[in-house]
Amino acid sequence: MKQFACGTVVDGCDGVVTGETDDEVLAAAAKHAAEAHGMSEVPDDVVAAIKAGITEV
Repeated sequence: MKQFACGTVVDGCDGVVTGETDDEVLAAAAKHAAEAHGMSEVPDDVVAAIKAGITEV
């Protein structure tokens, strides 16, 4: 299982998303970004930061 803690990119956000693969985590992070932060699209630099912040759990 892999996870990404949104607070590593967005100060003060306590959202955490999980998935079996990096792609699942990225999809969950994009959904979280839309719902919690109003981002209709996730910029490439944010995608890179998310990828860098994915950890094994």
